[in-house]
Amino acid sequence: MKYDFDSVINRRETDSLKWHIGENELPMWVADMDFQAAPEILEGIRERLDHGIFGYPVITDKWYDAYGSWWSERHGFYMKKEALIFCAGVIPAVSSLVRAFTEPGANVLIQPPVYNAFFGIIRGNGRAVQENPLIYRDGVYKMDFDDLERKMSDPKTKLMILCNPHNPTGNIWSREDLKTVGELAKKLGVTVISDEIHCDLTEPGRGYIPFASASDVCADVGISCIAPTKAFNLAGLKTSAVYVSNPELREAVKKAFAVDELSEPNAFAEVAAVTAFERGGEWLDELRRVVSQNRKRTEDFLQEELPQIKAVRGEATYLVWLDLTGLKGDASGFGAFLRSRTGLFLSPGKIFGEQGSCFLRMNIACPQKILKDGLSRLKAGAGEWNKTEAEIR
Repeated sequence: MKYDFDSVINRRETDSLKWHIGENELPMWVADMDFQAAPEILEGIRERLDHGIFGYPVITDKWYDAYGSWWSERHGFYMKKEALIFCAGVIPAVSSLVRAFTEPGANVLIQPPVYNAFFGIIRGNGRAVQENPLIYRDGVYKMDFDDLERKMSDPKTKLMILCNPHNPTGNIWSREDLKTVGELAKKLGVTVISDEIHCDLTEPGRGYIPFASASDVCADVGISCIAPTKAFNLAGLKTSAVYVSNPELREAVKKAFAVDELSEPNAFAEVAAVTAFERGGEWLDELRRVVSQNRKRTEDFLQEELPQIKAVRGEATYLVWLDLTGLKGDASGFGAFLRSRTGLFLSPGKIFGEQGSCFLRMNIACPQKILKDGLSRLKAGAGEWNKTEAEIR
């Protein structure tokens, strides 16, 4: 490979949220990678840094062109320049949009188990979480469209947050799935925010369908949140975009972002995004192969060494959704037990909704040495858990 995905870089004492842990703990929880950003991106940032003046920046045509070219070449979707709006982060965008498109006390529809920040955003803004739980059967997640229509029919429901691709399950929604969501939303007067931050982290040879490209109806009811931050490990730079085809919705989004001061970029926001999209493609393709190999290693390890724990087969993200229902006893507490006994810190599934109580989410975007350590700790923790459960019985 051209790029280095094997070196273990010490992230302790770097103000890292992920690595702000105990000395003997191993964090494989929050969704940031233990790989350095692409050298091309670092070079672009250094050039901007060396200029030495960090006054108020603006978004230029380079930014629009970079987004447009990337989505056209990578995802087969042409994005109109006027429909793209800069935003300082996907989650700040979603929070602002919840306030802009609903009244206090209104329902916001989500599909758990789903990204935990959605719950906090909705409740923190004084809205009610309305759940359309995914159907889990034989290791596969699907949408429950009958329930979705019932929930959208509630007059208090005017907004849905869609996760595409889905976090934590790794699902890539089909065009037909997305078209059905769009048609129901149009019929029942619901606006759809599509969080597509994981869209470039698909299995090699596998693409995703942008919600706005699924149909004209989806484009009309949708607000798509996109960014290079997850795929290129740039989350701390706070750079993202929303794509809004419908002119009426677009003006409402612009107004909301202006009120919340979300449309002003930091000094490195544009250069990081432009460099990633213009020069980071080869790095990303290698990364996707590394993540795919890590996923396969994890699945093989579980099948051979820990058959009571199943990896839900996802096709996107660098996260593995672990099904613990095969463990003895009440598996809902296994994550805390695992951390206390082995130091392995995984995301507890319950934060993604009650439907995730017997699951854990594992971040596998790391060098092989870290992955092997994590899997070893997982096996040791499961062994102690089984022994403890046997003693209780």
